[in-house]
Parts: sequence; structure tokens; C-alpha cells
Amino acid sequence: MIIENGKFGSWLWSVILNYQFPAFSILNSQFPIKCMIGASIGRGAMRIISSMVRALASAGVSPNVLTAIGVSINIGCGVLFGMGEFFWAGVVLIFANLFDMLDGNVARLTGNVTKFGGFLDSSLDRLSDMVSFLGIMIFYAGNTPQHSLLNVGLAGTGLIGSVMVSYTTAKSEASGVKANVGFLQRPERIVLLIIGALSTWNWNSDFYLFNRMPQVLWVLAIGSIWTLVHRMYFIWGEFRKLEKSTTEQ
Repeated sequence: MIIENGKFGSWLWSVILNYQFPAFSILNSQFPIKCMIGASIGRGAMRIISSMVRALASAGVSPNVLTAIGVSINIGCGVLFGMGEFFWAGVVLIFANLFDMLDGNVARLTGNVTKFGGFLDSSLDRLSDMVSFLGIMIFYAGNTPQHSLLNVGLAGTGLIGSVMVSYTTAKSEASGVKANVGFLQRPERIVLLIIGALSTWNWNSDFYLFNRMPQVLWVLAIGSIWTLVHRMYFIWGEFRKLEKSTTEQ
């Protein structure tokens, strides 16, 4: 699940506004009260999502069905990345993660929270992450003017790092250690992919804000590995504390 207490929606829009419109970030730092557009959009989006959650719960829609729909749309997103339709892949990625916001909230509202539902959601989240990276790798590996083995390697590194970050968390939690540390977790990865995709709607443009996916891939590759190392070091420290306390007893 990529949203907690409405923070993700507000943050997503503020990040996109700051990236696409640098003047917004300057104004926001100088006049924070007058420049709350991103947060306002986020709150509005959350009201819409809350209404959708109530409607779906009233209709008796299964949270697992919403999870399956979300991953299906994410697979379509991966196909669009592979075809080089990055802008539309970014649009689809936003809608795909809308379902990721809905399923857990519907489950909680209806009291239909199950262990299998949590397992299914977590497992399909990993699949959703992988298909986006895989689509990007296929595109940059293809016989196109944008062919780049470097970008293929960066996307592959981002894929490996993102999967391992999630795996270490699941494995440590199974052993009694909660390890949600590191600056590049799944919400941040999704936002970065959306930014990189939405900036790529004209491959021939030289405008400095366009075609930023290669830069995003650098951040994803380095950030994912850094987060993995950080998380593993944190888990190592927590396990040492547990072993020490067990020995003292």
C-alpha cells in the first residue's frame, strides 16, 4: 500500500509541481501560505478517493479484485514503456496506483482484512514494480534512436534494488524486526517513475525539462542500492540488539 493518511496524494502533486515548474518551488519557499496548490490538489484527490472507497465498499466489491485490476493496469503500463510511449505509461501508472490506494482502504472499511489479502497485495506490488522496469529495459535495449545499454543497466539495477529492498523488509518482519528505513521506498520510486515518464512526451525536444527518464534512472539505481544497504545495516543492528537482550536474560 502506497498511501497513509492522505499524505501521498498531497506529496505527489507538490513534487510534480516543484519539478515541472521550478518557479513554484521558489515561491513556495518564500510564500508558503499562498503557495499550497500541491497540498490542496492532494486533499481534493483524497476526498474523491474516499468517496470511491465508500462506493466500492457499499457495492460489495472485493479488495482482492481491486488488487488484481491494479496489477493488470500496471502490466499495461509496462507494455507502454516497452513501446516507448513513456508519457502515456506515466498517466496509466497514476491510475494503476489509484487501485493500490483503494484495495486496502476498502478492506479496512468493510472489515474484510485477511492475511491472504495482505500477502496478495504485497506480492503483486512486487510484480507491478518489476514490469515497469522491465518495459523500460526493453525499450532502451531496442533498435531505436534512444538505444542505450547504460540506461538498460540503470533500469536493471533499479529493478534489482527495488525488489531486494522489499524482500529484506518482508524477511526481517517475519523475524520480528520492522525495517521501513531508507529514503527511496516504494512511494518515492513510483513518484520518480511518474515524473520521468510524464516528462517524456516529445523525444525530439531539447527543452531541459523534457526527456528526464535517464536522470530518473540514475536516481532510482543509486537510491535503491543505497536504501538496500541502509536497510540491511539497520536490520543487522536490530538483530544484534535482540541477540544481546536474549543473551542477558
